[in-house]
Amino acid sequence: MSTRQRHIAHLHLHAVPNEEQYAQIIELMSGITPHVQAVPPDAFQLDLTSALRYFDLSPYDLVQTVLLRLKAHHGIDGSAGLAGNRMLAAMAADASGPGETTWVREGQAAAWLYPRPVTALPGVGRVTADTLGRYGLHTIGQVTDLPAATLQRLLGTGSARLLAERARGHDPRPVTPSEPAAQLAADLVLDRDCLDPDRHHRAVLGLADRIGQRLRGDGLIAGRLTLTVRYADRSSTTRTCALPEPTAHSPALAAAALGLLNGLGLQRARVRAFVVRADGLLPAERAHRQLSLDPGADRARAVESAADRARRRFGPQAVRPAALAD
Repeated sequence: MSTRQRHIAHLHLHAVPNEEQYAQIIELMSGITPHVQAVPPDAFQLDLTSALRYFDLSPYDLVQTVLLRLKAHHGIDGSAGLAGNRMLAAMAADASGPGETTWVREGQAAAWLYPRPVTALPGVGRVTADTLGRYGLHTIGQVTDLPAATLQRLLGTGSARLLAERARGHDPRPVTPSEPAAQLAADLVLDRDCLDPDRHHRAVLGLADRIGQRLRGDGLIAGRLTLTVRYADRSSTTRTCALPEPTAHSPALAAAALGLLNGLGLQRARVRAFVVRADGLLPAERAHRQLSLDPGADRARAVESAADRARRRFGPQAVRPAALAD
């Protein structure tokens, strides 16, 4: 017996809403389908399968209705991807220009995926891409054409199986309604498109430091960090990493954020804005610091605490990382 074809939409917003507005957007989308999953800070996914009969629209037309509601209620434009599962929908959204919708129809996933770069698949980072590239494997089609045993020798059994499933467009995950995760975000919109890698570095370092100050001021620690980079053509890239341990320590947050930035390999990219977001938030008293034999770690936290006291007394610019000094 064949199963009913699912229709999943992934919408990417062209502006990063604040936490309250993002929650309002998720609530607005629930008026179209109850199957809405938040993808903070600037995206969400909808399972439209059950809503198509109610609205008596094609999947494409229903996505256009979603985009119109988004624009009418919040003044935010978006790009969309439409496909039979969450992964393909997200990849289709990434391939869509501003205001566009890319629809990967049933039976067309393999042909659509075949010429795309292997780095377009979720989970394929620089290390995996470099490993595949050394053997001339640059596109998803080249991966699907490779014998399973050969791919396993290159990547290991578990990673090879997961990559092969994704390269064939398989993703069984359902859209799971959920509330947006508690988060703190800091953003910087540059006064002009910026090509300077040093300024990119300074911008992300400053945002990570702001996040650390806010976490410590609110008595919180974060378990995960996300960096979103927006470019001059209004496209964007988002990368997330789990922190080695939940923390509010600015150097640890900065190291994670800069690691995400360096992993993008921007070089001469024309950047318009950066957003750093911390989530997986917990009360600071629940922190479990890893034991360290380095006395410098305790000294660094003592200096950070003193700097926080100085900022509270003399203002947020009283103490800054040396790398941010004019």
